[in-house]
Amino acid sequence: MTSMIDGRRADSARRRERVLKALDVLLRSDQDITVSGLARAARVDRTYLYRHRDLLERVHAAAAAPPEEGRIAAVSRASLRADLTNALERNKRLTVRVRQLEKRLSESLGETAWKESGLGASADIDELQRRITWLEQDLADIKGQLDERTEELDAARAANRELTRALNQAR
Repeated sequence: MTSMIDGRRADSARRRERVLKALDVLLRSDQDITVSGLARAARVDRTYLYRHRDLLERVHAAAAAPPEEGRIAAVSRASLRADLTNALERNKRLTVRVRQLEKRLSESLGETAWKESGLGASADIDELQRRITWLEQDLADIKGQLDERTEELDAARAANRELTRALNQAR
């Protein structure tokens, strides 16, 4: 039983040594330092790193550490994806803004061309609106008068028919 425990401890010590060597190699290279990448390089399971908190803390510290003096920081895929996503969103916003500005410019140029051509609306649109309202009211009044006169004419015709009938019967 003791030999089994000693064997496990020796295996764990070998794994720890492989992890530390792989971490050192990754620190000297320009590669991203991740738990999965380190586990792959050290040929251990990721759970090994999660079970040994001190190793996991070293991985996280190494991943967060700034690059050494004179070395260029490695660009991670995540940062490139974030930059791409931000650029795409900015592109969408700029496209919408360009469309808005194009529409405003088109309306402004169209209005200017319309006015300069002489085909445009009168400068005093309010006066024209007042004139239209007055004409509509005048039309309504005239229609009312016409209806009254039509009723009077119908009444006069009816009276004329009755008088004509009465005269024809009296003869």
